Amino acid sequence: MAPDLRQTLRIRTQRVQAWMQSSSFSRSRQGLGPGTLRSFRIGGLRRLLAQLARLCLTLECSPMFGLFDNLPRRAAAPRPVRAGDWVAGFCVAGILLPEAVAYAGLARLPVSYALTAVLVGLAVYALFGGSRFAIVSPTSSTAILSAAAVLSLPGASEGLFYGQALLALVLLAGLILCLLAWAGQGQLSAFVSRPVLRGFAFALALSIVIKQLPDALGLVLPPGVAHDPLPILFYALGHPQQWHGASVAVALLAGLCIWLLRRWPRVPGTMVAMVLAIAAAGALNLAAQGVAEVGAVPPLRFAPGLPQLPLADWLPLAELAFGLVVLIFAESWGSMRTLALAHGDRLNPNRELLVLGVCNLGSGLLQGMPVGAGFSATAANAAAGAVSRAAGAVALGVIVLVLLLALPALHLLPRPVLAVAVIGALAHALHPKPLLALWRMNRDRWLLLAAIAAVLLFGVLHGMLAAIALSLVAALKRFSQPVVHELGELEQSRNFIVINQGNGAQASPGLLVLRPEEPLFFASAERVVAEVLNRVAQRPDLRCVVLSLEESSDLDSTAVECLQELAQRLRETGQVLLLSRVKEQVRELLQAWDPQGLGTPERMFWSVADAVQASRGS
Repeated sequence: MAPDLRQTLRIRTQRVQAWMQSSSFSRSRQGLGPGTLRSFRIGGLRRLLAQLARLCLTLECSPMFGLFDNLPRRAAAPRPVRAGDWVAGFCVAGILLPEAVAYAGLARLPVSYALTAVLVGLAVYALFGGSRFAIVSPTSSTAILSAAAVLSLPGASEGLFYGQALLALVLLAGLILCLLAWAGQGQLSAFVSRPVLRGFAFALALSIVIKQLPDALGLVLPPGVAHDPLPILFYALGHPQQWHGASVAVALLAGLCIWLLRRWPRVPGTMVAMVLAIAAAGALNLAAQGVAEVGAVPPLRFAPGLPQLPLADWLPLAELAFGLVVLIFAESWGSMRTLALAHGDRLNPNRELLVLGVCNLGSGLLQGMPVGAGFSATAANAAAGAVSRAAGAVALGVIVLVLLLALPALHLLPRPVLAVAVIGALAHALHPKPLLALWRMNRDRWLLLAAIAAVLLFGVLHGMLAAIALSLVAALKRFSQPVVHELGELEQSRNFIVINQGNGAQASPGLLVLRPEEPLFFASAERVVAEVLNRVAQRPDLRCVVLSLEESSDLDSTAVECLQELAQRLRETGQVLLLSRVKEQVRELLQAWDPQGLGTPERMFWSVADAVQASRGS
């Protein structure tokens, strides 16, 4: 372990110990004592939610980790929950419950896995999260990606091994997120470009919607039809005579109800449709008419434990967990950052990495599915008027109350209504406006189309890996084709700019000043050296070449060796190579690597003007 990392861990451990001994931690623990738990009755729900929300506000002010240092320090005194948080909490609860039931089906898990994940995600993020709008719960993308990842394992099935393997995948993803947070890798989401992420999200939503068609239409797929989006779509559209009339009618009525209630954003239309559908299923006996139901929902069991898997099965799951980690953080950070920019908030990506990791660790230990900050619930929370993380605490309390009173009734929910709920939850992801904006920009079109095609043709898991590969290939292509500009001096100044017709910059006789517009590294260094030598060959009168490294904050071994080779080639033809705008880290590297050559003070300069002046004096 590097000394600086050990020092960082030591400092953060001391901060945790100091916080636990502080008065703010004592007040936090006293916030949820036995009296609070005894007050959990219908009449005392408001008091419990208020205590939990005030605890969130207290913990938000506590200097628990160095990851929390960017937040302003505020008094730890409890504050009352604002009206906006109450309204937003009830609205979010109305969205999360039907989504949890729907996403459990996408992950091919019992509903209890999704409900456990909702409770854990809301509780952990309400206590330790940084965004005042983010709602951490199961999402459609993580549900279907985790299912695809587990089913890709040899011998995977939907039995006991499937459930245990998925829990192990969630635990590994949470552990990786925590490790990345401690390593300060909050820029993880930058590995997936926005065009690729948007194309992936659009194709993922489209594939999920297509896979809901059999449930919505009451259609039974024959064994010969692959469970991929395109075969399902072709079969459903090509066999309308096999549609079940009662199921189609139930789906249409549920969709109409949800669509009409969208005129009132604060009314949870999906929740209303599901409640009405459950009541209708019980009163009209829809099951007797051939309408499929969700079936029995096992009770929630909060019994912490590790998955019962052989050690040999953990390694392939760890490899698959990295794709899930990228998706969780890219999707969550995109939702959080969008709302933070809109409201002028500041977020620490490393803190969010850590909290998301803890959420997934807790969910996996308590038999829950993966969680993240999905855009639909997070945007709905902000639109409903949330002003702090207390809205998540209110939503948590409402969901607990509903589960205590109405969990047994979920088995009556018709599957066509559940399919419509999934389609409604993904409607925002199918809006073409962001895609059309990128298309009109005429940039990265091929990345957008390739990401969509990868998901539809190769499936979710391989489509996600292909999307990441596309982003990396695009970045490498850009950096491996660097542009090298010649700089000239403005008259009667020490400023050097790119020589263009009419800007007044003049090249110096016997001197060539060049600047690569991309960082020097293994993929670009040889091309830059070749371009420099090509320019030198066109100027036989040269005696000195100045290479500006202002775009390179660091160099790898390939770049250093290429610079040494360039200096040697120039020395053989009677020219000298000087380096300008050399940053401190690059300077130290060259001094250690080539102390008698490029690493000497006579060859490295802070500015182009200093290097040019030195060349004239030599």
